[in-house]
Amino acid sequence: MPVGMPPLGGPLGRSRSRISASGLTTFLRCKRQWFLGSKVGISGPLRPSQVIGIVLEDALCGLMMQRPEKEFQTFSELKGWMLNLIPKAAQEALAAGEVLWDEGLWYAPETSWDDVEIESFETRLENGLMLLFEEVEACYEANGGPYLDLMRANESPFEVPSPAWGDEPRFPIPDKVRNHELRSWAIPEQAMIWKKSGTPVSWNEALEIARPWTKDPRVHQPQRLFHPERWAAGELDLVLRWDGRIRIVDIKSGDPSSRFAESLQHQLRFYAWLWHETHEGECIDGLEGWYLNGPHRVLYDAPRPDEYGEMTNEFFQVNSEMQSMGSGPAAMPVLPEDACDGSAAGCHWCSLARDEDGQWFGDELLSNITPRREISLTVPSEPLSNIPVRVSVQGKFTGAWGPLPNHFGEPVLGAMLVAGGVQITVEESEPGSYPLLHDQENGELVILDALPGVWRGAPRLYVDSRTRIVPIAQANKEFEQTDTPLSQRMTRIGLLRTRANVEGIVLSVRKRSGVRLDAKPWTMLNVHLWDGHSVVEVASFGSSITGQMESLRPGQTLKLLAAEIGWRAGLPQLRIDTRKTRLQIKDS
Repeated sequence: MPVGMPPLGGPLGRSRSRISASGLTTFLRCKRQWFLGSKVGISGPLRPSQVIGIVLEDALCGLMMQRPEKEFQTFSELKGWMLNLIPKAAQEALAAGEVLWDEGLWYAPETSWDDVEIESFETRLENGLMLLFEEVEACYEANGGPYLDLMRANESPFEVPSPAWGDEPRFPIPDKVRNHELRSWAIPEQAMIWKKSGTPVSWNEALEIARPWTKDPRVHQPQRLFHPERWAAGELDLVLRWDGRIRIVDIKSGDPSSRFAESLQHQLRFYAWLWHETHEGECIDGLEGWYLNGPHRVLYDAPRPDEYGEMTNEFFQVNSEMQSMGSGPAAMPVLPEDACDGSAAGCHWCSLARDEDGQWFGDELLSNITPRREISLTVPSEPLSNIPVRVSVQGKFTGAWGPLPNHFGEPVLGAMLVAGGVQITVEESEPGSYPLLHDQENGELVILDALPGVWRGAPRLYVDSRTRIVPIAQANKEFEQTDTPLSQRMTRIGLLRTRANVEGIVLSVRKRSGVRLDAKPWTMLNVHLWDGHSVVEVASFGSSITGQMESLRPGQTLKLLAAEIGWRAGLPQLRIDTRKTRLQIKDS
């Protein structure tokens, strides 16, 4: 099926520790672009094209889900009915785009949603339907294809049927949707009426059969494929299945001349592999890009059966390299030899560099934000690079729990560690990041390279794939021949750093919201703080997002007192505690 169950049932089904199609294509274009944009999370200013791509894709999928309320005798009638739906869909997409645009906090210079034209929306939606009509006409000429009789018997040949407005939506995890209204959207007046067996296919039936699987806009849960071993995930746009072949289609709002167009073949190749891994080795028959500014249908060869094993190794190695990148606050700028040349599509922050003589390179975006290149810290602030990265502690485990939800609502394993009469929680940094946490020996243990943090005011240790838990005798033996013996590497639990005082220039700010698997809303605001040498993410969740946080703009100076030290994907993430964290904002 085109969707799968999110691993471990997390609230969003997303993780920075899983490779995705967009992450892969970015990584192949520029590794540092991926590191700063996807792992560190720093973004650039919002542009209309980013919003247009989202709302146009949703609008086109919504049009493809339409079902006629009357029987059409000719192809021309069917097309005319569907094309007449475009003006309303375009207007709704334009309005939805304006809402998303207004929710933005930082915009590219000289851009405005007022410059977006409704005619452009209508043209591109019509082009998308023209590509769909090619499938409908082919289906009609094939007399409905191999599934006609099965579908006339009101049986679906697919585990997840192609969504239509007249049918109930299919939720990947229906038990999480407790609101009955969300699960009962069927419209009896729009139910499909099939003709008798043995009669020629009708145009209405051809549309119903050729209708691709699309992301259903009624379904708030992730509509993605998840690798069985959890390290990869991908979200498909369209899947064509009517002729007995599986063809994966990705929708693009632009045209094949875009600088990003060369990445499409890698994106589709990843989807083909992920389908193979999640469908018992089934091979994809075709890969297509549908460009709405055309229309253009770009075809790519599907992987050969003998290529899938090689692709598994390739993508696993890429993901391993992704997860190994970075430790502590990210250095920015870097030396010129470590920066990119800025030529790849999407490159901006990744080209920022400064040589040993102090000369800057690739700082155009930075110059648009601030003229400053150095920051004078004020008491009690310290450099971002001083945020503690990893620590080693000694103690005994006294209990184990989980999986239970962490502060992101993701189920993780945990345990209690006791040392010197002090007790502290030890927890996976992300689901599955240390699956052997409950398999430890009794007695004194050493936790090597844990991540120090805090949760609800209490210190906490987070463990991930870089952490090791070993008996103390083994640890002593391991380090006895080194320059730094184990005793000098250890940190007392009572002395763990859980908060930081920092200040710097705001480089980016972004606010996101949505609904969780259980339909509960979530909101997150991310700020990236730069002190001239390093950059770190500052996150605020839900009720901790104050008006003061929402007022932040790139170029301002932000000082944080008693910010909580947290972690995401192995990198530090400072968090706002409304009870203890203090913010001071100054204009540039």
